[in-house]
Amino acid sequence: MSKIVLVTGASSGIGKSIALYLSSKGFKVYGTCRDPKKYDIIDFSLLKCDITIVNQIKDVVSFVLKKEGRIDILINNAGIGITGPLEETSESDIKFAFETNFFGPINIIKECIPSMRKQETGLVINITSVMGYFAMPFRGVYSATKSSMEIIGEAFSMELNKFNIKVVNIAPGDFKTNIISRRINSPSVPKSSYEKDYVKSINSANSHVNNALSPIIISKLVYKIINSKNPKIHYKVGTFIQKFSIILKRLLPDRLFEKIILYYNKN
Repeated sequence: MSKIVLVTGASSGIGKSIALYLSSKGFKVYGTCRDPKKYDIIDFSLLKCDITIVNQIKDVVSFVLKKEGRIDILINNAGIGITGPLEETSESDIKFAFETNFFGPINIIKECIPSMRKQETGLVINITSVMGYFAMPFRGVYSATKSSMEIIGEAFSMELNKFNIKVVNIAPGDFKTNIISRRINSPSVPKSSYEKDYVKSINSANSHVNNALSPIIISKLVYKIINSKNPKIHYKVGTFIQKFSIILKRLLPDRLFEKIILYYNKN
């Protein structure tokens, strides 16, 4: 019997790659996005769900459960990028980022738990970010949303352990996706004190994404985790320097690590 997989944010990028790869491996995959009519995907079912709207989350989970009778694997991938000087980033943009990257994923996990508990098995995979492990200038809000999700994933893992529901966090570095086109870039305030550094930082970030790794790497890791009897709670995926930065933060004095990040941000 094919396992049933629900992948949020599956219309493009990492989510689409995961959904296509798992479909090719024989899984029955349902993906979500805000407007399925915009996409012509035949390898898996794409359902309407805005992760920030609780009723739409309830509807999509209910639809899959009624049709398939179970959800074996939830892959929490839907998210949004956000950049900007913290002083100048609007409260509404910050709230929207948290609604998309934090509260939405929590709500869909909560909606899937009862059926997974009933079937006495389940797997939740949260797609977070290596930037959830350290901050960078002008991307602090994004880092905060992903860091929060890392901790929530740990807590869910402990609370759901007795029900045989495993929770895993995958923290990707830069991967080739369309995150740039969908990212919230807070507009610069006229004569902003941050403008020069902000523009340089964003140009650097964009170049890293444009020359990044293929998301198929994450898709293959997801498949490996699904087939693992005892997966780890945390996985980091990316270039050597991105993964090594997490280790450096633990080892180096705070101010020295900060200097390294500031230098990296300028190049």
